[in-house]
Parts: sequence; C-alpha cells; structure tokens
Amino acid sequence: MDVKKLEYPAKVLLAWAEAISGNPKIRDWLMANGYKELGVFTFALRNKEDARKWLMENGFPHLMALINGVEGNKQALEWLRRFNFTVLEYMALASDGEEEAYEWLRKNGHSELFMVAKRIQIVKDDIEADNNDPHKINFG
Repeated sequence: MDVKKLEYPAKVLLAWAEAISGNPKIRDWLMANGYKELGVFTFALRNKEDARKWLMENGFPHLMALINGVEGNKQALEWLRRFNFTVLEYMALASDGEEEAYEWLRKNGHSELFMVAKRIQIVKDDIEADNNDPHKINFG
C-alpha cells in the first residue's frame, strides 16, 4: 500500500486542531481544499467505522495508527515506531495523557502538533467519559 506523506503548513495544522474540537465549518473546509484525510480523521477519531476504513484504504494507515495508539493499542504504537512515524507516535502517547510525550513535542518544535494532540486527548477523554456514564445508553 502507498502510504502518503503528511506535510502541512502550520495554518492547516491549526485548522485540523479546530476541526478535531468539533468545528464543522473548518472540517468541511479541510475536506474541500485538499486535506480530506484530516477531515475524515475527525470522524474516525469519533469511532466512525466508514471513516476508519477510508483512512486505511486511501493511504493513511499512519493516521489510523495514531488513533489506535491514542486508544492504548501497543501494536499501533510499535507500528508507528517501526516505520519511523516518530512524531505521530509521540502525538499518540501525548493524546493518551503522557506528559513526557507533550514535552517531547514541545522541545522538538512541534507546537502545532502539541495543540492537535491536546485536542485529540479532549475528544477521546469525552468519549471515554460518555462510555463510562451509567446514565447514557451505549449501543455501539
């Protein structure tokens, strides 16, 4: 499979962070302006199976590995490490709450990705809280 490069201007990374936070206008802008994978990522992060499948089938298994790594999947983290997606590995670790990983992102000049990781952490923490709330019914 062809794994596509992830190279984005800072403003696109900041837009991605905003889309992850739930801004549909920014998400739709990303998808309509050549960054479909970043828009689809926002759905995949929220456990939308068709979005997860799209990432895998369209050359973005590394974005899916980031999501799986955030969810504590050690194999996904190992895959990121093995294929030299070091920044994505640290993003996954940071988004899963590891402060040392946030520090690594900051020290290595990835301030926009630090912000993306924080937004991912908030979304995943909210999903987990919803799943653990006995007052909510989870049919998924």
